[in-house]
Amino acid sequence: MLAIACSFGAYSQPMVQKVAFDNPAIVAQADSLKALFAKQDFVAVKEAGMAMESEYEIPIIVPLKEGTWYRVVFIGDITSRLYEVRMFDWNEKQVVYQKKMWGDVDGNIINYDYIPRFSEYHMIKPVQVNKKKKQVGGYFIIFKKIIKP
Repeated sequence: MLAIACSFGAYSQPMVQKVAFDNPAIVAQADSLKALFAKQDFVAVKEAGMAMESEYEIPIIVPLKEGTWYRVVFIGDITSRLYEVRMFDWNEKQVVYQKKMWGDVDGNIINYDYIPRFSEYHMIKPVQVNKKKKQVGGYFIIFKKIIKP
């Protein structure tokens, strides 16, 4: 009887399937932006390619240092029709909101500068909406401005 109860428990858990990120176009855009921003004295401090589900936010938590100049970049799948990034401070106050549509000139790239007023963790929530694909790729990079003496 115990074996039957244990087997029901195993089947009642939802199955989570990890999808590998594989989008050469997005990786090429990320590499191009890294080269461009390096010329402006920005260095990538955090980056990640990620598999995303259309219409669902991915929370990314990062520590940011007071007074440091950051540039946050999110690159979505080129076939998505909407891209949004919301950024919240430690008190869950929204400090940045950016939205792009498919027809915009730089539609699949959201890029903004941010200088935190306090050293604390921030949560960044990118989302994209794609009516043709359920699984879409995205790429996230945080750059930090390097002050040269």
